[in-house]
Amino acid sequence: MAIQYIDGMDFKGKKVFIRADFNVPLDKSRNITDDIRIRETIPTIKYVLDKGGAAVVASHLGRPKGKVANEFSLLPVQKRLEELLGRDVQFADDCIGDDARAKAAGLKPGEVLLLENLRFYAEEEKNDEGFARKLAALAGVYINDAFAVSHRAHASVEAITRFVKECGAGFLMKKEITSIEKAMNNPRRPLVAIIGGAKVSGKLEMLENIIQKVDVMLIGGGMAFTFLKAQELEVGKSLVEEDLLETAKTTMQKARERGVKIVLPTDCVAAREVKSCVPYKTISVKEITPDLMGLDIGPDTVAAFGAVIKSAGTIIWNGPMGVFEIEEFSRGTYAVIDQIANSSAMSVVGGGDTDAALHKSGKFDKMSFVSTAGGAFMELLEGKTLPGIKALDK
Repeated sequence: MAIQYIDGMDFKGKKVFIRADFNVPLDKSRNITDDIRIRETIPTIKYVLDKGGAAVVASHLGRPKGKVANEFSLLPVQKRLEELLGRDVQFADDCIGDDARAKAAGLKPGEVLLLENLRFYAEEEKNDEGFARKLAALAGVYINDAFAVSHRAHASVEAITRFVKECGAGFLMKKEITSIEKAMNNPRRPLVAIIGGAKVSGKLEMLENIIQKVDVMLIGGGMAFTFLKAQELEVGKSLVEEDLLETAKTTMQKARERGVKIVLPTDCVAAREVKSCVPYKTISVKEITPDLMGLDIGPDTVAAFGAVIKSAGTIIWNGPMGVFEIEEFSRGTYAVIDQIANSSAMSVVGGGDTDAALHKSGKFDKMSFVSTAGGAFMELLEGKTLPGIKALDK
């Protein structure tokens, strides 16, 4: 792909439309509880300013469904952005219209304007060309630094590139694209994929794609029990997708044909219900009775996974190993985090639940790269070309 990256572009005297992803969590008082997505875009904004440009920054927040809603205003982001940049950030009470046009037109080099929520307009998610043209009119250069929404063909991500002569990718986009592509296409081997989470159904295309690339696949989480039942084991009340049992068998057969080793849990932490403070026990997966459900990987599985992780050259991880939100069933996930953190392998990690577990573990900084995305991360692992990336390919 012929993508132009920000560090090869000239911004002197130019107004630059930066599509960021400031979809950050807020508490009831509208205080930002996790600003990692804002922090990750700061290098891109600063670079534009330092190179003599002015920045018109745009994002969505939440799901206002095409209507103005104060609880989804980007005003809290403006305050945090000012703190992180160490300079004033102007705010437009709309992302198009008179106020946005006037403030964008008046921007001087080194100044920043934050637009109000893009998704206050239904046209944003419809990839409406008329709406995109109005956004494009605010600046002469377009930079996409919002990897987490680049799997969506939205107006500020895809259509806008048709109306701006010069388009490129910001530092966060560059880091996301190059890290994932290196892990998938030019890894230091062995390449190990650790796949967890609840269901197989949301990861079928990813499994199909990565089986062609990895050396070993470790499968944990609820999805492991579909694979175990496909081997005709009793899994009790564990989460199983009955309609995907044949698919699981086919996946394992394809792995054998390609010489890919699949490692499934040999033991698990089981209980009668998914609750804290309930009786639970660690048992072999061959000892699960009809009244029990597996809710975490057990210590033997942790050890087996650890041996593979220790020898890995590159690790791709998506999905927790159990119901990590409940302490009794979180130990497997945190053990795997420790193993990856202590590994010499390049580690590329992504997914909402995986990210949450990492933050809770305090080992976030021990990973080589943690994606800011969920869906976009998954689609790259599936081998898809994201609309937001394709739009930059000139």
